[in-house]
Amino acid sequence: MSNFLVSKRGISLKKLMNFIKECEDGEDGAIGIFLGIVRGETYQKERVAYLEFDAYKEKAEEAFKKIAEEIKEQYKITNVLIHHVMGQVKVGEKIMMIAVSGKSRKDVFPALREIVERVKQEAPLWKKETLEDGRSYWIEYKP
Repeated sequence: MSNFLVSKRGISLKKLMNFIKECEDGEDGAIGIFLGIVRGETYQKERVAYLEFDAYKEKAEEAFKKIAEEIKEQYKITNVLIHHVMGQVKVGEKIMMIAVSGKSRKDVFPALREIVERVKQEAPLWKKETLEDGRSYWIEYKP
């Protein structure tokens, strides 16, 4: 199973647990995990009903792999997992899961943050926000 995935099946915590087990070989000293979740309101305090994500799946997965390879070179990172959901995601549900393992927290934390930001900037992903009042609009998926 790939560590770089865009899927309509939702975020798999089993996949995360498998990633963690793979890191129990004594080589890694830290694992960092990011879970993105749908917030119940916008920055303008409007109530959110759900988000819809679309992606150019193959290109997004290629972008995830490229980001991971570059991060591994830049930091002392041994393994990366990036999983993003497509389709409708309700308030409180998980959108994105990123896990990073490495020698030290000093490498893992900045690597994790950089991956989150780069996924939002570089992967061909699109987000549509639907509010409780029925209005909806596409949002540029950038920081």
